[in-house]
Amino acid sequence: MDLLFLTFLFPLSGFLLLAFARDRVSENVAAAIGVGSIGLSALTAAYAGWDFFHHPPPGGAYTQMLWTWMQVGDFAPAFALRLDGLSLTMLGVVTGVGFLIHLFASWYMRGEDGYERFFAYMNLFIASMLFLVLGDNLLFLYFGWEGVGLCSYLLIGFYYKEPANGYAARKAFVVTRVGDTFMAVALFMLYRDFGTLNIHELLDRAPQLWAVGSRTATITTLLLLGGAVGKSAQLPLQTWLPDAMAGPTPVSALIHAATMVTAGVYLIARTHTLFELAPLSLEWVGIVGAATLLIAGFCALVQTDIKRVLAYSTMSQIGYMFLALGAGAWHAAIFHLMTHAFFKALLFLTAGAVIIGTHHEQDIFKMGGLRKTLKLEYACFLIGGAALAALPVLTAGFYSKDEILWDELAANHMGFLAAGLFGAFLTSVYTFRLIFIVFHGEEKIHAHAGHSTPYWLPLSVLLVLSTLVGALIHPPLAGVLPADPGEAGGELKDKLEWASGAIAIAGIGVAALLYLGERRFVTAVAKSGMGRALTGLWLNAFGFDALYDLLFVKPYLAIVNFNRRDGFDQAIGLIPRLTKFGHDALSVTENGRVRWYAATIAGGAVLLLAALVLV
Repeated sequence: MDLLFLTFLFPLSGFLLLAFARDRVSENVAAAIGVGSIGLSALTAAYAGWDFFHHPPPGGAYTQMLWTWMQVGDFAPAFALRLDGLSLTMLGVVTGVGFLIHLFASWYMRGEDGYERFFAYMNLFIASMLFLVLGDNLLFLYFGWEGVGLCSYLLIGFYYKEPANGYAARKAFVVTRVGDTFMAVALFMLYRDFGTLNIHELLDRAPQLWAVGSRTATITTLLLLGGAVGKSAQLPLQTWLPDAMAGPTPVSALIHAATMVTAGVYLIARTHTLFELAPLSLEWVGIVGAATLLIAGFCALVQTDIKRVLAYSTMSQIGYMFLALGAGAWHAAIFHLMTHAFFKALLFLTAGAVIIGTHHEQDIFKMGGLRKTLKLEYACFLIGGAALAALPVLTAGFYSKDEILWDELAANHMGFLAAGLFGAFLTSVYTFRLIFIVFHGEEKIHAHAGHSTPYWLPLSVLLVLSTLVGALIHPPLAGVLPADPGEAGGELKDKLEWASGAIAIAGIGVAALLYLGERRFVTAVAKSGMGRALTGLWLNAFGFDALYDLLFVKPYLAIVNFNRRDGFDQAIGLIPRLTKFGHDALSVTENGRVRWYAATIAGGAVLLLAALVLV
C-alpha cells in the first residue's frame, strides 16, 4: 500500500510526456505511453488491493500522507490518500475499466489528428479521477472534481474544428460549474462548522455538532446534492450529457459511463453520515433519482443516434443509484455503480466499433442486419443490453438492480419502488429497440469488422464482466458504509426478483413486437397527432434546453447586449474627453496676436475687479 501514490503518478507522468512531446512522437509511441501508463496504474492498484486484503490496515483504512498542500492559520489541508473499501472499489473501476478503454482507444483513434493530444487528455483525466476518489479531505477531492471537469471540456471538444462540438464542450463546462459552485459553498459551510475538511473527521464530529434534521445539516447536504447532480447529470442539471456525445466514443465510455458521471454517487456515499443527519436531503436524493430515471427512459425511446440512446440510458442508470442512496441503500448503489461501469463501457465501446464498421454512421435507422457482418459487436450488444435491461440470472445488472429494488421495498419506499420497476420496463424496451433496429431486419449499409487485439480484447473482457461473473465481485464496503435496509433479506425478496425479471422480459417482448418486422404499428402511432407530440417532447428532452434558454441564456444575452457599450466605462471616459475639450478650447487662445493678448488681459482684469466689488 506504500506504492499507492504511483496509481496517479503514472498517468500524470504520461500526461506530461505526451503534452511536451506533442507532434514529435509516432502514434505507436503515443499509444505505448498513454495506454502503458494506465496499465501500470492498474497493476499498482491491483497490488494495493491485494495488500489491503492480506494485511488489513488498523481501522480498515490506510492513509498515505504526501505533503501539506497549504497552511493558512489553522487551515492546513494535506495531499493525502485514503484507501478503504469504498475508495478501493472506485480505484479498481477507474484504473481497470479505464485501462480497457484506453486500449480500445489506441485502435479507435488511429489516423485521427491530435492522437497524442487525445491520450494526454485521457491520462490527465484518470489522474484527476484518482485524486477525487483517493483524497482524504474534501478540498483534495474538490481538486480532482474540478480536474475531471476540465478534462471533460477538453475531450468533449476534442474535434474542435466543428463549432457544434465546441458548443457542447462549453455547455458541459458551464452546466457542471453550476453544481460545482453549490458544492464549493457547502465546503465553506462545513469548514465554518467543523474547522476541518478532512472527511474522516467530518463524519466523526457531525453527529456531535448537528442534530438530526437541523437546518444547517439540511442546507449543507442540499448544496452537496447540487454538486452531485451537476457532475452526475441528474435533474435539473442533466442537459449537458446528451450533447457531450460530440466527443470521441472512447471518451463517452470513460467519462460519461464508467467514471466521471458516477462522481456524484461517490460524493454522497462518501459523506453518508452528513446525509443521514438530514432526512429531507436524503429524500430529495431519491426523488431526483426517480424523476431522472423516468424522464431519461422516455427520452431514450425515440432517439435515433446510437450514442444518444446510450447517453440517456446512462442518466437513467445513475438515477437508479440516486434512488438507492435516497433509501439508505449505500451498498446497493456502489454495487450498481460497479456493474454499470462494466456493461455501459462495453456498450459504448461496441457502439464505437459499430460506428467505425459502418463508416462513421450513427443514425440507427440507416443501419440494419449488422448481426451478419459484425458478429462480435452483436454478441457484445446482446450481453451488454441484457445486463442494462437486468435480464434475470445471467447478467450482472440483474443482481445489482434487484438489490436496489429490494432495498426500496425493505425501506418501505413504495413510490421509489414503483418508479424503479417502471424504469426497468422502459430500459428493456429502449435497449432492445436499439438492438433490433441496428442488428436485425434488412441490411441497409455495408459494414466491416475490426480484427486487431486492442479492438477485441477490451470488448471480450467487458463482455465477461457484464455477465454473472461481474456480479460475483462484491465491493468490500463492510465497516465503511452503513448496512442496507434489506441486508437481512426477507420472504418477499425472491418474489420481487421474479417480478422484476418478468418485467424485463416483458419489455423485450414489447420491443420485439414493435421493432421487429415491418414496424407498421409503431410507425402509425408515431405519425398520429399524439405520437408526434410525444416524440417531439421526448426527442427534445422534455424541453429543458428550451426552458433554460428562455430563463437564463436569453436574459444573459440581453444584459450583454445592453452593456455592449459599458455605461460605467462611458462615464469614466468623460474625464479624458472633458480634458481634451478644455485643451482644445485653450489652444484657440494661443494665436500669437498681441492685440488679442492685450484684450484678454484687460478682460481678465475687469472680471477680477468685478468679482472683488461684488464680493
